Amino acid sequence: MKPPRILIVDDEPLIRQSLAGVLQDEGYQTHAVATGEECCEELNRSPFALVLLDVWLPGMDGLETLARIQERPFADRPVVVIISGHGTIETAVKATKLGAFDFIEKPLTIEKVSVVVKNAIQQHRLELELERFKENGRAHPQIIGESVPMKALRQQLALMSATNGRVLIYGESGTGKELVAHAIHASSARASEPFVEVNCAAIPEDLIESELFGHRKGSFAGALEDKIGKLQKADSGTLFLDEVGDMSLKTQAKVLRSLDEQRFEPVGAATSIQVDVRVVAATNKNLEEEIERGNFREDLFYRLNVIPFYVPPLRQRIEDIPLLADHFLREFTMAYGRKPKELTPEAYQVLQEHRWPGNVRELRNLMERIVIMNPQVRIDARHIPLSTQKRAVFERMPERFGSLHEVRAAAEREYILKTLDETKGNVTRTAELLGLERSNLYRKMKTLGIAPKE
Repeated sequence: MKPPRILIVDDEPLIRQSLAGVLQDEGYQTHAVATGEECCEELNRSPFALVLLDVWLPGMDGLETLARIQERPFADRPVVVIISGHGTIETAVKATKLGAFDFIEKPLTIEKVSVVVKNAIQQHRLELELERFKENGRAHPQIIGESVPMKALRQQLALMSATNGRVLIYGESGTGKELVAHAIHASSARASEPFVEVNCAAIPEDLIESELFGHRKGSFAGALEDKIGKLQKADSGTLFLDEVGDMSLKTQAKVLRSLDEQRFEPVGAATSIQVDVRVVAATNKNLEEEIERGNFREDLFYRLNVIPFYVPPLRQRIEDIPLLADHFLREFTMAYGRKPKELTPEAYQVLQEHRWPGNVRELRNLMERIVIMNPQVRIDARHIPLSTQKRAVFERMPERFGSLHEVRAAAEREYILKTLDETKGNVTRTAELLGLERSNLYRKMKTLGIAPKE
């Protein structure tokens, strides 16, 4: 684990030099600036665990700088210790109310600085771990399923939990690839460090480099200030590249270099930044086919595909559907303050006969709709809003088409068209019903030759 980084902000060069020397001897990394404005610029450029901040500064004073620091997102907000040669009770109280961890007066002593810095960084680390624990508990539930594929997946997770190898997760949209990525991070030695996600399909191509690597102020139109990239935010932790198959070839080249060297250059920067990041990637595409088409770099594929994971579609583990349905019913009845609901055997049968092109995400959306729209406790087959015509599409496809690819493409096309018809052409609503991202649905419609007006 890298030593914590400390930013020293004081307009007296001798104090900056002395503090830097003391803290480096204690094993910390330090950087020093002379003004509040430089402090804010440096925090935009790279993360720090602690800021030692003088009150009396030229231009923006220490208390105003402290207020600016407290406006930053929690994950990017360092702990602040105020230092001053003109300390008063009023200033100390004001600094504490603004969020300072402690207030120490000049002349500084090595013992006092060491103790306060150690306590402040320990408090900062505990707060970050607590916030990540809360966030993971809210957003990322356990992996549910007792089918053979899911038991095998959990066994694979257990086998590689202690390793640091890169992982490539395969699976259709909505199968739970992000959940598996979180499970990999949570079972690794980096569990207490950041988990940072980048959705390569959702970020415009001209912005993804800035999102990944960060940028320097003025490096392109709209770059009004320095920005820390996701790769740097994931330092010591895990970077999750979701839908990595949608990344442009230009960005793939930079990602490949950063994987090899664990070093990268922000857009517009002249110097590179060293990081220690584990990369987990996911895709719903066949990357070997994308390589043949010239859309994905073969060398990047082999860098990412050290440990392959396959998340099966829901139709390949229909025995898990009752478990998942019950779990989502409990989740949404609690979220909406409704009475507990139960599914009848006939309802389970309808759910298990459905093909679930949107996979677990589609099932989750369906259970939410049932909780919202049905006041009764017992949910039977007539309360399950799944069309039998849609299920019949898959039953008759094998007689009309030759290859499995043709069957799947035709079934998806007819299913999307029927759902578009039900929503009167509303693509956003159709994406919700299918359990897809809107951008993914547009790409699939284009591939299948479906115009939005259809």
